[in-house]
Amino acid sequence: MTVKEKQTEEKIFEAATDVFIRKGKDGARMKEIADLAGINKALLHYYFRTKERLFNAVFEQIAEVMLRKLAPVFDEKLPLEEKIRFFFREHIAFLQQNPGLPGFILNEVNRNPERIRKLMDNINPGALWSTLIEKHSEEMKNYNITENRLPQIMTSMAAMSIFPFAARSVLEVMFEKAGVDFNTYTEERKEFAADFVIKALKK
Repeated sequence: MTVKEKQTEEKIFEAATDVFIRKGKDGARMKEIADLAGINKALLHYYFRTKERLFNAVFEQIAEVMLRKLAPVFDEKLPLEEKIRFFFREHIAFLQQNPGLPGFILNEVNRNPERIRKLMDNINPGALWSTLIEKHSEEMKNYNITENRLPQIMTSMAAMSIFPFAARSVLEVMFEKAGVDFNTYTEERKEFAADFVIKALKK
């Protein structure tokens, strides 16, 4: 692939990601993606023959970026408490940069649950939980974390960071009446959510 072809593909990915996140797969139009990328529709079809193929490529890339961002959570060098702080810091920062992502993923879960099932098979969350248990067995005892409670804790942490963005339109109205800036709230949430979970575990 030449430099120009690579640049064109990157423009397509950037434009397609923007349109798919805002409008979903069904609402997106190839012409709109082509226009946003600054190319003609024929060239877009040359790179990705169908909208389905382009959507699959975008969805897989988003999943890969998310996994890379969170990979250090499973770094054995980080103590458990720092893993929790890292998760909230990086996950919320990622959602700040991609606020439409939770709605996009939830819509895709409902539209095509089989795609999510395949993604989960690739991630293998059971293996990730086992890794955490193996690396932090002593720390988990100190926090009274048993193996059967770990899925509850991990999904609760995910919900704490995702919900404000999934419900942003509602929260912004509520916060405005209370004189709270949403962006300030999400920035503070990185530390607040981590402290909340760590204190709850210690108790």
